[in-house]
Amino acid sequence: MASWDMFRELDSLKKEIDEAFRGAGIGRPFGSTFLAPITTRRFPLVNFSEDDKYLYVDALVPGVDPKNIDLSVVRNSITISGERKPFEEKDGQVVHRSELGYGKFSRTLELPIDIAPDKIKAECKDGIIQISLGKAEHAIPKKVEIKAQ
Repeated sequence: MASWDMFRELDSLKKEIDEAFRGAGIGRPFGSTFLAPITTRRFPLVNFSEDDKYLYVDALVPGVDPKNIDLSVVRNSITISGERKPFEEKDGQVVHRSELGYGKFSRTLELPIDIAPDKIKAECKDGIIQISLGKAEHAIPKKVEIKAQ
């Protein structure tokens, strides 16, 4: 007979709650993923970087039609949402394993600075959405020359 460990169960519950709140975005109680609820990975997975004038977000969305993806930018946050269609079984086919997730997804990232709405570009290539977000003029650091007297 297996023994039940209350502390291990509580630790597991704490980790799940922490992850749910970590993925919470503005105006939504919890972020959603189309991966199994037991996982801690968020979808889509992203790379987030910047240079002097732009912020860059590369989001991994393999197998998702770009037509099924919505991208929205509000103030200093970006939301990538959409849907991956389920695997379609063919007549007479026996499925031995089905690990590809499906369903609706949404991921909100908080941006460290304001961006210029007219300087946003996005394209999808090889299952990766590449997003360039131009920094707002007031958010770009200005070099100030110090004059010697």
